[in-house]
Amino acid sequence: MLPTIVLVGRPNVGKSTLFNRLTKTRDALVHDQPGLTRDRHYGHGRVGDKPYLVVDTGGFEPVADSGILAEMAKQTLQAVDEADAIVFLVDARAGLTPQDKLIAERLRRCGRPVYLAVNKTEGMPEDTAVAEFHELGLGAPHAISGAHGEGVRELMDLILQGFPAVEAPPAEDEHPRIAIVGRPNVGKSTLVNTLVGEERVIAFDQPGTTRDAIHVDFERAGRKYTLIDTAGVRRKGRVFEAVEKFSVIKTLQAIEEANVVVLVLDARQDIVDQDAHLAGFILEAGRALVVAVNKWDDLDAYRREQVKRELARRLTFLSFARFHFISALHGSGVGDLLKSVDEAYAAAMVKLPTPKLTKVLHEAVAHHPPHKSGLFRPKPKYAHQGGQNPPVIVIHGNHLEGLTNDYRRYLENTFRAAFNLQGTPLRVELKANVNPYEERKPKPLTQRQANKARRERRRRRQIFG
Repeated sequence: MLPTIVLVGRPNVGKSTLFNRLTKTRDALVHDQPGLTRDRHYGHGRVGDKPYLVVDTGGFEPVADSGILAEMAKQTLQAVDEADAIVFLVDARAGLTPQDKLIAERLRRCGRPVYLAVNKTEGMPEDTAVAEFHELGLGAPHAISGAHGEGVRELMDLILQGFPAVEAPPAEDEHPRIAIVGRPNVGKSTLVNTLVGEERVIAFDQPGTTRDAIHVDFERAGRKYTLIDTAGVRRKGRVFEAVEKFSVIKTLQAIEEANVVVLVLDARQDIVDQDAHLAGFILEAGRALVVAVNKWDDLDAYRREQVKRELARRLTFLSFARFHFISALHGSGVGDLLKSVDEAYAAAMVKLPTPKLTKVLHEAVAHHPPHKSGLFRPKPKYAHQGGQNPPVIVIHGNHLEGLTNDYRRYLENTFRAAFNLQGTPLRVELKANVNPYEERKPKPLTQRQANKARRERRRRRQIFG
């Protein structure tokens, strides 16, 4: 079991910067704005032969009793309960604050080893930087710089010296990575919490609550999944803050990283262009897709029928995807949603044998031959698989440049029906056979060959006139 090290401190003391340093990633959003991190963020690190699990938390406000700050404090306390060791970060440049004292008092009662790290000490005399933090009574403060790495290795050596060296966990079996995306406040975080069965991420009735892409591992019916809760994506013209721009980039990266994307829509709102644009990006990325229409429980029959008509009109290009009408808050329809995720994942990762692909291609061409293009009729000859996630089918033949888009869609639909590829985009690529002698220039004739050709032409003129 890997030791779990939790980073705790008030807002903007550099917890996310230190998290990125320890995990050697850029997974946590970093910006000079307090309160950017809100949910627990897990990552893996290693010092020598000692791997560990590190947890980034939001700014800790112990006295908050309501609102988003109280939810962030609840997430931090849950992380503290899971911790084997706690790194309490304070800011050397801001100095000791009353809030630091409140946090220290709270941590002293948690029953976990606490290490006091004085961050942002680069360019400062160490004794001067840490002097006033002895007042917190948490042992000797350690001067570090999360941004520059100064003192970080020494601190981690001290923390991990009480833990035995363990082998790094083996690489996990491939399992579905599911990105939950949508506009702000459509219920993405609520859906994640319902699937996981606990308050894993903050679900708050305020647009923009989630700012980072949070990875959540869970298991259902003996199968492992990784959920990626993402920030809501608004229309480009309404995104002004730098933090929100970074959040949108994180969301788009999560789509690229995922195997299956769950697009969450709000049944109480109209289906707008932004929903269609986001669905189009998912389609261009080639990711398997399941559509979850949330907040379905309170709608009357007329509104439900209206929403279904709107979906059919605005999202007609998602005909390959399953649509589910759910309530993330109450859990209705969520079980069927996960079944469709499994189906879409299986379709995206399917392996298609070349003989069967070629047989389906020949049957499709026999049933509906392609039209002539110029002097020649396209002749598809055989097909093979060219990739997964999404499945790519490569068709070889002669004069395939003459195949129309309609005929390519016909072939795509034929392959999809033959192999039951529900929930994933399917890409059909054409590769026309090339004449290897087409570009080769003829060799010049020798004098003997030229004389022979001349005599042959003269003989034919004498015979045929």
